[in-house]
Amino acid sequence: MTPIPQIPVSTSRWARDWAEWVRGWWQIIHVGAQILVLALSPSSYRKSQRAVMARNLYMATAPLLPGFTLLSALISLIIIRIVVATTLSYGLSQYALELLIRTLVLELLPLSVALFVAVRYTMPQGKDVRDMRLRGDFETLWRAGGDPARDELLPRVGAGVFAVVLLAAVSCFVALVLTYLNVYGFRTWGFAGYTRSVGQVFSPVVVLIFCLKTIFFSLAVSLIPIVFTPRIDQGDFKGMNAEIKVLARLFAVILLIEVVSLVGNYY
Repeated sequence: MTPIPQIPVSTSRWARDWAEWVRGWWQIIHVGAQILVLALSPSSYRKSQRAVMARNLYMATAPLLPGFTLLSALISLIIIRIVVATTLSYGLSQYALELLIRTLVLELLPLSVALFVAVRYTMPQGKDVRDMRLRGDFETLWRAGGDPARDELLPRVGAGVFAVVLLAAVSCFVALVLTYLNVYGFRTWGFAGYTRSVGQVFSPVVVLIFCLKTIFFSLAVSLIPIVFTPRIDQGDFKGMNAEIKVLARLFAVILLIEVVSLVGNYY
């Protein structure tokens, strides 16, 4: 008999990696859809569930808000001074406001917020969820009549979304205030021209793209680290390998959202 040819090791490894990639994205989409349905269901907001949600919202925002606001204000102040001084030296001061708003408010701050919330909140929460799965806590909750998606995942994901939106709003407001103070000082005569310049940048299309980008950033930052679970049989469930896989998927999605928003704004 003619022996059956063996599949090369590289081909089988590529097939396993491709299957793992597809399985991971399907898990994120499937569980994310479940969480979205639960978020829209009134039964998910019983009195006990509201207490859990409020506690998670507090944990996701209160420890991060003062530090990130101060850090974003400091970074924004440095960037504002650099841009203003550079445009003045080249005689292009009339473009300083638009340049600052487009680069700082529309692009840099939302991206910084997404990465900050991912590192400080959703990544640690995702590790806790993976540890709970490994210990069998989800199966225990199922047997006790609970729902892991509603009782554990929904509060964490909702808190992550709220944290990104809140920090983005606060940091962008602070950046706009600092921009005005650096250009006009503590005087009110430039307020009309400043609001007109801001309004010219924030056209309806730009506002829509900015809001959609912030929402998609918040969903990506909240869903991927918390929902995605590497396979146990590949030894990726614990340790740095799992964290690297989660970060790779998260960075890929954030980069894709940023590229799409840039295309929508400038093309």
